[in-house]
Amino acid sequence: MIAALRTPRGLLTALILLVLAVLPLLTQAFDQRYLLSVGTRIVIWSIAAVSLNMILGYGGLVSFGHAVFFGIGGYAVGILSAHGVSSGWIQWPVALAVATLWAALIGALSLRTRGLYFIMITLAFAQLVYYVGGGLEAYGGDDGLNISRSRFSGLIDLRDKPSFYWLCFAALCGTLWFCGRFANSRFGYVIRGAKSNDLRMMALGFPVFRYRLAAFTISGAFGGLAGILLANEGAYVSPAMMSWVKSGDLIVIVVLGGMGTLLGPLFGAIAFFALEESLPPLLDLLRKGWGEYWQIVFGPLLVLIALYARGGIDSLLGRRAP
Repeated sequence: MIAALRTPRGLLTALILLVLAVLPLLTQAFDQRYLLSVGTRIVIWSIAAVSLNMILGYGGLVSFGHAVFFGIGGYAVGILSAHGVSSGWIQWPVALAVATLWAALIGALSLRTRGLYFIMITLAFAQLVYYVGGGLEAYGGDDGLNISRSRFSGLIDLRDKPSFYWLCFAALCGTLWFCGRFANSRFGYVIRGAKSNDLRMMALGFPVFRYRLAAFTISGAFGGLAGILLANEGAYVSPAMMSWVKSGDLIVIVVLGGMGTLLGPLFGAIAFFALEESLPPLLDLLRKGWGEYWQIVFGPLLVLIALYARGGIDSLLGRRAP
């Protein structure tokens, strides 16, 4: 650990985590409260990106419907809230259970396919849930649903933005710790080995399907957690949370940060939201109205990273400490 901190990578990583840990204090000191909202979204999306990285980066499974777990977690909280159940002690376990069960069901069906077929079937199931959410007129339909934030009486008030941010940051640290243990465990090595050659792993006696199903289910559970936090962040849920565009954004974040690396999704989320927030005003300075087309600039930047930094931002920080 000490040796890692002596490298530029270790120092930068420690600095980023330190800034994230004290972000509410910094935004208050410099009177930049809006940055706390941006930071909260970065942390929440990092959790979702880490969960996707477990199957995409380590397992080579390109899920184009991962944002559906955003929606399932968020809608579970929203529907319970609409029926007067505001206790987070009830909402959060129920939402996590629903997201986990859905991930297990979809995984059991989609993991029997490979390549393009896997991509399409995960997209198809995500769109199915998306249209179901849009058809729930009792819960706002396409317009979404305003909800009350989860309540943890006597423990934490989620209406307090700094407290909510630190809760999200603690959830991110827990997610990163779990993913690190996952990647370096026997279970993780099987998943990574199956990515390289699943037939060889099966020949060695490993039940690859079961391992992948377990990884897919765990990934869905963490995606549901991100959805719970996202719903509470805005006190609002809508079908847009689980559209294919959001799933695409998650893939972009993972690829941008570095697939198959522990902190790559965090780096990718920071870069993604930093560009999203900074490019529009910068382009508007050149000419009024150009800010609406910031993605035209963002796209070529992704192409350059794909061409010259195939390991994403993580690869630009140098070699990892042994």
